[in-house]
Amino acid sequence: QVQLVESGGGLVQAGGSLRLSCAASKLTFSNYAMGWFRQAPGKEREFVASISWRGDYTKNADSVKGRFTISRDNAKNTVYLQMNSLKPEDTAVYHCAASRFYDAPVRPDSYDYWGRGTQVTVSS
Repeated sequence: QVQLVESGGGLVQAGGSLRLSCAASKLTFSNYAMGWFRQAPGKEREFVASISWRGDYTKNADSVKGRFTISRDNAKNTVYLQMNSLKPEDTAVYHCAASRFYDAPVRPDSYDYWGRGTQVTVSS
């Protein structure tokens, strides 16, 4: 059974940084695009960033451009989300997801597998 397990969330002050990790198992990781989504209480799930199979193509939501960076290490079956200059509005549960599409999809319905998420809370 495919597993995606996120880690690295926590409580941080505005302006701080966090690095999220998502470890994948039971899938051929290098054959999946990976994405990060987030969901705040009472809000829809929101695309954050995505990366292609080989990591040569990425996409970012406008709300995180210049602050968040997605990367992957196919040898470690892990995708990362480096989050800098965090804002209170970044507070949410962050989920990673795996997609069989080669490029970096932005739609949630393009993804086949999802992790349970890790909480990120940014205090003002």
